[in-house]
Amino acid sequence: MGMSTIDAPLFAGMFLAGAKRLESKKDWINELNVFPVPDGDTGTNMTMTIMSAVKEINALEQMDMPKLTKAVSSGSLRGARGNSGVILSQLLRGFCKGIRNFDEIDTFAICSAFSKATETAYKAVMKPKEGTILTVARAFSERATSLVEENEAIETETFLEQSLAHAEDVLAQTPEMLPVLKEAGVVDSGGQGLIELLKGCFNLYAGRTTEADLAETEESAPEVIPGYCIEF
Repeated sequence: MGMSTIDAPLFAGMFLAGAKRLESKKDWINELNVFPVPDGDTGTNMTMTIMSAVKEINALEQMDMPKLTKAVSSGSLRGARGNSGVILSQLLRGFCKGIRNFDEIDTFAICSAFSKATETAYKAVMKPKEGTILTVARAFSERATSLVEENEAIETETFLEQSLAHAEDVLAQTPEMLPVLKEAGVVDSGGQGLIELLKGCFNLYAGRTTEADLAETEESAPEVIPGYCIEF
């Protein structure tokens, strides 16, 4: 049985495990990249974005939720690269805004923060397209909300596992939403990147950490501050 709440040190550990897993899968995610242009850099861009946040977390002298969420939010915004990186940074910004005032987060806080994350990311894109990372994020959010509505006492581990499973199912359907994905025979690369990040977070929480979750991080944080407006 998992713990019922997540405090700042645990959240930091989950985030770092997610970042490491994403980085370990970046070459594979790059190979999936065909939308909006097949430039093979989604995994790299998402990794650089998240490693910028990791750098800020590692520099923290004190670990509490306000400081941690500020590090994640500002670090990922500062390091955001490409469409996928900017969208990821907006998801993280929205999520952090939803949890920054809690000492510990429970399933209710995760639901509302994920809902805020999805809303923030959709607003950041001029013409949101379904079949992308946005769709996968929304799938996690909607399933999380319905699980808590069905059972307020749901165990956190079950809640996270089922939300993630639903998001993965929706990722598998992305080729039906975007013809370019179907043509290439791949799922959406940004959506896959988000799933890898969430899997790393979940595996650490559930004590199922894999080698991919603990891979050494090689990326250095980028120095670029991009614009925030994205058009697919």
